[in-house]
This record gives sequence, C-alpha cells and structure tokens, in this order.
Amino acid sequence: MASFVDRLGTRIHYDVRRPDGPPRGVVHVLHGVGEHAGRYGALLDALAAAGWAAYADDHRGHGRTGMEQHGRAERLAHLGAGGHRAAEDAAWRMSQIARDENPGVPFVILGHSWGSFLAQILVNDHPGAYDGIVLVGSALRWPGSLNAAPLNARWAGPGAKGNEWISEDPAVQDEALADPLMTQTPLARAFGPLNTLRLVGRPRRGLPDTPTLLLVGRDDAVGGPRSVHRLAEAYRRRSGFTDVTTHVYEGRHEILNGFVQERVRADILGWLDARFPRS
Repeated sequence: MASFVDRLGTRIHYDVRRPDGPPRGVVHVLHGVGEHAGRYGALLDALAAAGWAAYADDHRGHGRTGMEQHGRAERLAHLGAGGHRAAEDAAWRMSQIARDENPGVPFVILGHSWGSFLAQILVNDHPGAYDGIVLVGSALRWPGSLNAAPLNARWAGPGAKGNEWISEDPAVQDEALADPLMTQTPLARAFGPLNTLRLVGRPRRGLPDTPTLLLVGRDDAVGGPRSVHRLAEAYRRRSGFTDVTTHVYEGRHEILNGFVQERVRADILGWLDARFPRS
C-alpha cells in the first residue's frame, strides 16, 4: 500500500501491482461509489501477470482514504472539502504518479461505475493524456440515459438485502454488506445535489482518437446496454473516436464481481493485447 497527499491535505491511499520485469504499459483503475480499490485485487493481479503495472486508489471519502479522512464508517462516500472537483483532481494526481513512475509506455484508464464517470471527466479535461480507455458498468452521463429510480427497485421485496443490483452472485452481495470499508449510502445522498450535478456531461468534441472499450451487464441498473450504446455513439460522433468496442454480458452492475468476471478480465486483457501488443 502506498499513498500521497492531495492538494487539500487528504491522504489518498492506493494499491500497486507490478509485473516481473519492465512494464509493457500502465493501467489506472478507478473504483465505484461506496466501495474501494481492494475489491479489484483479481483485476490488478491479472494485469500485472500480463505485464502491466496496475494502480488503483481509494478515492476521496472512500475506503482507507475515507476512513482516515472522516474517522468513522458512517461518513464513507462523503467526498469532504472540495467536493467532486477535489475527487477529480486527486484521481488525476494518481494518474500523473502512475505515468511518472512508468514513462514511455502506453497508459490506459479503466473505470467502473462512478469510477467510469470520473474517467470520462478526466478524458475530457486532459485530452491526449490516455492511450486507451476502458469503461465498465458505465453510462452516458446525460438526462434520460441514467436510471433515476432506486437501483434495487427491480429486486425489492420481502427478504431483499438491498444490494441485489450490484451482482447476481449472493456471495458478492453478502461480502459487500459485511465489508467495513463499504457503504450502501446512495450516491446522491452521499454527494449532495451540487456534487451530483457535476456528474452530468457528455464526451468532449474533437478529442484525440483513442481506442475505447465499453463493458456492461445486460441487467445493469445504472444505465444498462441502451445507455452504453449511446455513450459509444457519442464518442464516435462527438469525439471522433474510430475504435469503440462494446460488449454486453449476462449479469448485473458489477460484472467484474459476477459470474462472468473471468471472461470480463480475459476480454480486457485481449483488448489490451490487440491495441498495445508486446514489443
């Protein structure tokens, strides 16, 4: 475990997996709301085994960062001073650290859920900073393309745990509920209205052409396949991307933690191999 201090004095904790030998590239993994980087260990290990240096930080208000920042689990997912802008800045600083420690190799950003929204924002704000983009459980960040209903509405009823929407695997649901570094507080409640509004946006026009991979579960309650296809089209039409690939899997929101997780990891590695072959 490593850490750095962001511009507002919050210590950001992060994990790194390094390959045996010089890295062929770098991947910065951004987790979703209410969770933490520790849930991405299998992905980081797979990336490192394939020759990639993999970095994953606990964002402001989340995981180890959030516990040190707030001192109590009840405040997890609250972003703190500086709000969402500070969370964006800290994520960008993590990208800079990962890039600086591994110069001269391809640099890929990989975000899940809220982390994919952060990734979209960073790609807009820093054109050309990333050589590849992977968005998992993402959506077009635009009214009408995001689910405004409670995310667990489809699975609500007697005996519901409240988090069935994240994964079809009951073990993943139970692990999430038992994880002391996770919270079930909905994003809008944790972030507040102003920070939630910062999530609204679309791919920037005229970005440098960047290969992009979009992965989503068929039963994803955040945006689902329809929204992800809209996002793909926005990257093509607005940003001018010529290499945008979309995969839809049987599963719910966390396809990296569902029954298809091994296939998802294999597809990510295969996509990386095709776009950034070993030298």
